[in-house]
Amino acid sequence: MLCSGCGDNNVYLWDMQSGTCTNTLKGHTDYIHALTLRGNDQQVVSAGEDGAVRIWDLRDSREAVHVLEPYKHDVCARPEQGRWIGCVAVDSGDDWLVCGGGPSLSLWHMRSMTPVVAFSTPNSSQNVVMFQEDQIMSAGSSPCVNHWSMNGELRSQVPCTPPCIYSMAINTNSASYKVLSAAGSSAKVDIFTNFGYKAFSMLVC
Repeated sequence: MLCSGCGDNNVYLWDMQSGTCTNTLKGHTDYIHALTLRGNDQQVVSAGEDGAVRIWDLRDSREAVHVLEPYKHDVCARPEQGRWIGCVAVDSGDDWLVCGGGPSLSLWHMRSMTPVVAFSTPNSSQNVVMFQEDQIMSAGSSPCVNHWSMNGELRSQVPCTPPCIYSMAINTNSASYKVLSAAGSSAKVDIFTNFGYKAFSMLVC
């Protein structure tokens, strides 16, 4: 199954073998920024320009089973930055969700569906986020990768080449030699063989 979030406010599910659309998830009122899966791929989580994070059960996808709206919560609302949500991730145990964009990056408890921690990035909006072992990694409109503890403490900021980061990825082929890549508004992709510093940059042209 392939999931795509589009500019027509919908999330589409595709059959990889036939290339056909098998379902359309409707509910967002503006375009989709980010998608992730949870619950052994039984649920899709979508984040959009409308400020909503919607959780869809693929076994009954007529409407979202939960809707989170961070901009309505004082702990993470930043009206001057907007309500849009640009990134979302769920931990491997499906207990925690992290999202951010216009509102501050925030950690949500999935059972209570409430924000428990807001991460302080006063001059930056986060475009990409991921759980990595016992920490959270995020990046956005500042030239760095942020390493956070689960309680909101900023452990480190690792400088990057792009002024703005839109994508991060970690290789999953080796448990011993994990490599992080970060790319954004630059012709260079930064490579981190140790997550604490940039090893080199690749020029893509």
